[in-house]
Amino acid sequence: MPDDISQSSGHPWTHQTQVSQHTSTASGEFPSLPTPPVLRVVVADDNPVVRAGLTVLLSGRDDIEVVAEAGDGREAYDAAVRLRPDVVLLDVRMPGVDGISALPHLVRLAPVLMMTYSRESAIVHEALRLGAGGYLVHGEFTADQLVAAVRDVRQGRPHFTPTAAGALLATVRDGTPPQGAGPLPDGLGAAFTASQQPSAPAHPAQNPAAQEALASPQLTAQRFAQKPSLSQADVAHSSPGVLTELSQREVEVMDLIASGLTNQQIAATCFISQKTVKNHINRIFAKLNATSRGEAIAIWHGVRRGGPA
Repeated sequence: MPDDISQSSGHPWTHQTQVSQHTSTASGEFPSLPTPPVLRVVVADDNPVVRAGLTVLLSGRDDIEVVAEAGDGREAYDAAVRLRPDVVLLDVRMPGVDGISALPHLVRLAPVLMMTYSRESAIVHEALRLGAGGYLVHGEFTADQLVAAVRDVRQGRPHFTPTAAGALLATVRDGTPPQGAGPLPDGLGAAFTASQQPSAPAHPAQNPAAQEALASPQLTAQRFAQKPSLSQADVAHSSPGVLTELSQREVEVMDLIASGLTNQQIAATCFISQKTVKNHINRIFAKLNATSRGEAIAIWHGVRRGGPA
């Protein structure tokens, strides 16, 4: 009797398995893997060439979409309120409302990744104090590292390039701001009237003032003053010797080089051929007296900061 039960109960199971296998093989259908969510990003930088370059870099990834570009902190905040992105890429020096002024408002809406030419220890320290989830200095990261930073910052994992990491390490070791960190450069943070107060919790649920700001975006917008900060163009113009030698197109190409773009990406951003890009780079290197891409980027950082070329 046990043998009969075993045979009778096992036969249908075997038959069903064979039918199931035949069906899946014939149809070619297999369980589909879940599609990863698309990260929606706002790029804020006063330099339209840099914005375009970053957009090209990020838009080439299947899981990242640039939903808006902004020329200053006010535009970045308006876009964040309207679109609720997953990550905001934020420059430091912008006219109108600079990145440091906008940062306390933006971190209540989305994780913020600072992406800038500014490498001063005081600025790095203040950005991290106000809630930035990472700090990348142009020329210190590759395209793949940028994409990884955007993904990680969305998940709460911080990212820093060597300059920012050094400033953070000094703070952790000494318990004080990095050596040389003092007042912010003139204009930075001036548009935020509460910049001298202790930083508020980033999550709105922990801060009634933040809840009020989210309920009435106009209220927060009114806190932005109109005092302009030092833009990247202003910094660049403080070193006229080099910039007067470079054409407008060469300045654009050098900005994109310093942002980590390849020749192919620069060509796509500027709507020119790769051969033309190479010609521009050769002329740029000659005018900067640079022998390599890395050397040209280092010189360009000095020009952008207003220091000696």
